[in-house]
Amino acid sequence: MTGYIIVEIDVTDPSVYEEYRQAAGATVVAHGGKYLVRGGAAEALEGDWQPKRIVVLEFASVERARAWWSCEEYREPKKLRQKSAVTNMILVEGV
Repeated sequence: MTGYIIVEIDVTDPSVYEEYRQAAGATVVAHGGKYLVRGGAAEALEGDWQPKRIVVLEFASVERARAWWSCEEYREPKKLRQKSAVTNMILVEGV
């Protein structure tokens, strides 16, 4: 079953976050993932959710998505993200 990682990000340090963006992309591709959404305008259609930035990643399976998130190659970029942004992240099974 396809695995999707959905991330809500509030960037607190744009220069460090840019380092993260540049480093993270290659790790996603190396683990067979792809970006479906990477920032862009978000519009609330219902409720009061006003995210600053949304990212959606697609992987062939939930296991592949989890493997990317915990891989050695992503360890340093993850630290940059955690240093430069407040993040909510979920892993969802697709159809």
